[in-house]
Amino acid sequence: MLTSLRAVLLAGLVVLAPTAQAAETATVFAAASLKNALDNAGKAFTAQSGIELKASYAASSALARQIESGAPADLFASADLEWMDYLAKKNLIRPESRVNLLGNRIVVVAPKESKTADVPFTAEGFAAALGADGRLATGEVNSVPIGKYAKSAFEKLGLWTGLQPRLAQADNVRAALLLVSRGEAPLGVVYESDAKSDPGVKIVGVFPADSHPPVVYPFAVTAEAKGDGAAKFLDFLKGTEGKPFFEAQGFTVLGTAAAK
Repeated sequence: MLTSLRAVLLAGLVVLAPTAQAAETATVFAAASLKNALDNAGKAFTAQSGIELKASYAASSALARQIESGAPADLFASADLEWMDYLAKKNLIRPESRVNLLGNRIVVVAPKESKTADVPFTAEGFAAALGADGRLATGEVNSVPIGKYAKSAFEKLGLWTGLQPRLAQADNVRAALLLVSRGEAPLGVVYESDAKSDPGVKIVGVFPADSHPPVVYPFAVTAEAKGDGAAKFLDFLKGTEGKPFFEAQGFTVLGTAAAK
């Protein structure tokens, strides 16, 4: 009888024994231009914390709309203020977590082997570099941040009317970069960090800083974030451990003050 009771108790202990817990995860939705920096920072963060990261990179506009539609993102990193503001107005981010973390520059790139060395910001300069039928690659100008910055700059410089028909508008900045890197477009407008990430292109022009709104990357934990993995990752990115990963890719680290 005692033997039978002992067997029942042992069986119960086996049933009640805790199973191994799955590793904590956090899902990051980030602007395509952040891929290299965040991939490298994420590896270091996971090694340190044990928290696994899942990242989705695309145009900020596409990601913001996915979050609006209920996509399970825990952290959002935008390439401009507008799309973060868009989610903030819909109460889809945690405002206390929001931070304007990074800055960048927009540049003109050409294929590495191109004979073009410098493009003056004049109608004649772009016409010569594009040739008779060449296209200028950048993001979609009404929604993708890099395209919006490019349009703003060309308008300010008086070049928009002539260049608008020559644009090859891509879904995100990395797609535009690839068109130039492959030699399918003689020129492109991308971020400086993207230009530095691709050995197939070279910078042939840097837009005047006052020709477009400052390039600012806000980060925020989403309102529906699960667990605290996203907040911990954002703390890592804001700290001294995260800074080198951004600087290595050509970003400017702005600081940790929350955006208003």
